[in-house]
Amino acid sequence: MAVFAYRGLSAEGRNVTGVIDADSPRDARAVLRERGIFPTELSAEAGAEIKPERSLSPFARRGMKASELGLLTRQLGALLGAGVQLVDALGALSGQSSRASVKRMLSQVRERVREGSSLADAMALHPKVFSELYIGMVRAGEQAAALESVLDRLAEYSERQSEFVAKVRGALTYPVIMICVGTAIMGFLVTYVVPQVATIFQQQHAALPFATQVLIGLSDTITGYWLELLLLLVAIIAAVTFGLTTPRGRRLYDTAVLRAPYLGPTMIRIICARFARTLSTLLASGVQLLPAMDAVKGVVTNGLLRDAIEKSREEIREGHGMGQTLAQSGLFPPLLIEMIRVGERSGELESMLERVAENYEREVSHSLGQMTTILEPVMTLAMAAVIVFMMLAVLMPIFQLNQIMQ
Repeated sequence: MAVFAYRGLSAEGRNVTGVIDADSPRDARAVLRERGIFPTELSAEAGAEIKPERSLSPFARRGMKASELGLLTRQLGALLGAGVQLVDALGALSGQSSRASVKRMLSQVRERVREGSSLADAMALHPKVFSELYIGMVRAGEQAAALESVLDRLAEYSERQSEFVAKVRGALTYPVIMICVGTAIMGFLVTYVVPQVATIFQQQHAALPFATQVLIGLSDTITGYWLELLLLLVAIIAAVTFGLTTPRGRRLYDTAVLRAPYLGPTMIRIICARFARTLSTLLASGVQLLPAMDAVKGVVTNGLLRDAIEKSREEIREGHGMGQTLAQSGLFPPLLIEMIRVGERSGELESMLERVAENYEREVSHSLGQMTTILEPVMTLAMAAVIVFMMLAVLMPIFQLNQIMQ
């Protein structure tokens, strides 16, 4: 059975696209006609021809949300647990998907599995959807004949990551909205209202209040040199972006983030929570410590911490303990180090990592909640002060002009 991408017209005359599984183009056209679709274009997407570069499909470019991937993984694990064969389970998931991109991806994975490929190798052809961590855990589950339990752990991991990211985004939403709204109001007043007031006063040859003069000077600068200011902003952004692509620039950025007064400790907690959760999941899935340490580097976004993990992995290979080697970097918090040491001594490293991940996730949630609680009134007062200043700078000359005219 092959995968065919089609384009056609529905019974209502609307253009429709998608993918379908069939043994031949004739069967594909017959199935489409039964569904009330009249195909105008039909092309085969043979699983044997899939290469890693072809993962740059619309689905792969967009990637997949952690919540969607978690649901898909949980459904696949449930089907396998019910005794459904892997090929049939993938086919069922492909058939029930409403998104053509997801259906195409699952159909391609199923075709590779049907041809004799392992599930991990088939998923590896879609690197924008399935991370190296995901593929490594699936491969470990296949080797240990425990694919169902590994998929359950992966689903739980994806769901927890989705919840964690949602909390972080939720805490930062209000400050970002306040900044955008405040910037829009200030831009409108500076570029439109203030020049109108200045023109009236120039015609009346009246003296302007100091606040109004400051605002007019700012308005003249923005309106008169907006192109130069825009080019300067673009140049700064381009320079920063290029600097972050270089090893030295990225290292300076990572160092600055870790040393920031409030941002640094929060980022360390976030990264440590992700590190502990991922490593715990890998170890519980049967992955050995050294391969797990190598895979877990993919979820550590800070280069300094990632280098410390790599150095720790090399020293573990030589017989040293993970807690001892991580402590030498001086970057990881004492709680994580101590919990790892306890886990290594007791032989319960997975459960210790799970506990420390939950602890850091609670701390981050509490810290972000406090930050939002503090930022809301501070930003409200700051925006109110700016708006009051600008309104006074606009209204005071109007009142003054009214007195002159009287």
